[in-house]
Amino acid sequence: MGKRLYVGNLPFSATEQELVDAFSQCGTVESAKIITDRDTGRSKGFGFVEMSNDAEATDAISKFNGADYSGRPLTVNEAKPMAPRDNNRGGGFSKRF
Repeated sequence: MGKRLYVGNLPFSATEQELVDAFSQCGTVESAKIITDRDTGRSKGFGFVEMSNDAEATDAISKFNGADYSGRPLTVNEAKPMAPRDNNRGGGFSKRF
């Protein structure tokens, strides 16, 4: 079990400090980050919490996955490594001859 956890289905009003406070019930929280839209700055409704060890991460998953958080059932599981991005997205102009 990894130390980094994915936390999904967060209300848009959730703060990183609220995540730290909640997950501290299961142990030491190394960091908490809510992912925001780069253009608007608004929360995307998910984030990541890093616990100090595997046992605390396992405890947090069992305690918070499916738990009610401001009227929404949380999704909490081990974070997967980020897939490499393809910078050649296409789009943009297409030249016509």
